[in-house]
Amino acid sequence: MQYDLHSHSTASDGTLSPTALLHRAAQQGVDALALTDHDTTDGLNEARQAAHTNGIELISGVEISVTWEGVTVHILGLGIDDSNELLQTGLSGLRDFRGWRAQEIARKLEKAGVEEAYAGARKYATGKLISRTHFARYLVECGKAKNVGDVFKKFLVRGKPGHVGGQWAGLEEVVTWIRNACGYAVIAHPARYKMSATRLRKLMQAFKDAGGSGIEVVSGSHGPNDRHNMAQYARQFDLYASTGSDFHGPENPWIELGRLDGLPSNCKPIWTLWD
Repeated sequence: MQYDLHSHSTASDGTLSPTALLHRAAQQGVDALALTDHDTTDGLNEARQAAHTNGIELISGVEISVTWEGVTVHILGLGIDDSNELLQTGLSGLRDFRGWRAQEIARKLEKAGVEEAYAGARKYATGKLISRTHFARYLVECGKAKNVGDVFKKFLVRGKPGHVGGQWAGLEEVVTWIRNACGYAVIAHPARYKMSATRLRKLMQAFKDAGGSGIEVVSGSHGPNDRHNMAQYARQFDLYASTGSDFHGPENPWIELGRLDGLPSNCKPIWTLWD
């Protein structure tokens, strides 16, 4: 089985509809795909129909924004019941904050000379959410930067004109939402958070104590050393190992659905919890 347990659609900041995403996953040889849009499950119903049409197992998922000790961390919920009331109430609050943040980012960018920043970002957001990625795509269109990554460096990180800090949900709170929805909580791309080894171990322990299930060992943004280190953390904290591309769209060819190395042999695959 080829698992890819981290992907995005136009319901958040991906560029393919859920239907097109599942079709591409089938073309790439993926057997089981998790749709994990940011702070929303709006794409799952469409994805279920597309998964059936394409002969793929769909894992219902979501990627939830967390603030932990002043750092933004993303927690995946895999195998969730997306009709769960506690989960949906929590996600609704995060989306409300995202709406306010989008207005504030636009205000700051316009003050810095970017005209019609909100309308421009809205043009790229076909779902209900407007994210920093949508602003980045508009700024590339305006010629303010060469690519999306360049926009983040010049405009959207701390100390830059369009930066607005995130005030997200708490770690224990989010793990509770996921568990209440019969899902499994997984730390997404842990090597990306640029934490010291001591602080990352502290995060892992707090996550484990809260009832978390696993970490992404294999990720589209992890190199070989990252995979090795994350596998060690998974064993140290007795956490299951997950694998996910974090695919957002074909315009980023270096991250493709299903193009993932296998899990190290001494890891416990997260999918054994539901298989």
